[in-house]
Amino acid sequence: MRLEVFIDGASRGNPGPSSVGVVISDGSGRVLKEHGRRIGAGTNNVAEYTALLDALDLCRELGGSDIRIHSDSQLLVRQIKGLYKVKKPRLANLMARAREKMRGFACVEFTHVPRERNREADRLANQALDSAQT
Repeated sequence: MRLEVFIDGASRGNPGPSSVGVVISDGSGRVLKEHGRRIGAGTNNVAEYTALLDALDLCRELGGSDIRIHSDSQLLVRQIKGLYKVKKPRLANLMARAREKMRGFACVEFTHVPRERNREADRLANQALDSAQT
């Protein structure tokens, strides 16, 4: 099954309180899953990779085989595609975990999108951060 996935990570303070947001829809645009959660203190880049890891787990639960992941993190997309090196050990570990999870799918594609096209995942990440302050 083809899944369209939008991911976003958020961090207030960078490093600071962090969260993730994930929206998964089927090929016709019907939303199958919305996910947001706090992940503790971290950087924005750690939050972006954690959103990817959560998305891959959710896609597996939904039975996805052909996954298209959209992210507004140019760094994440370019690192995953091998265009940029991963210099930070924590990010290298998260990328290795993501690559391992990607092996279970027939196809995983990555697309960089402008923030305006990633509003729902951003909303879920910020909603999760805001829930920590109430």
